[in-house]
Amino acid sequence: MNALALYESMSAISAQMVEAAGACDWDRLTRLEQDCAGLARHLEADAVPAPLTDAERARKMAMIRQILADDAEVRRHVEPWMEQVRHFLGGGARERNVRRAYGVQ
Repeated sequence: MNALALYESMSAISAQMVEAAGACDWDRLTRLEQDCAGLARHLEADAVPAPLTDAERARKMAMIRQILADDAEVRRHVEPWMEQVRHFLGGGARERNVRRAYGVQ
């Protein structure tokens, strides 16, 4: 698969990631993120990318911008959820520490 096709696939997946994050479908989001990371590894492994025409380069830049915008949108949905998880897990740890410190069972 050439680099442009990889970027197109990544762009399509990043759009699906936005949908999954908006729906709080964390399992689907995780699977999509793994798929996207696999494509990114393919891009990184391509030591010498094929030369692109001006139109292809413009298309590639547009896809990269869209992927970055999608990433920001996913983070907008995920960060509040992650904060809730941190609070929940942190609260449980504090409660265990208090119980341990005061011998409460």
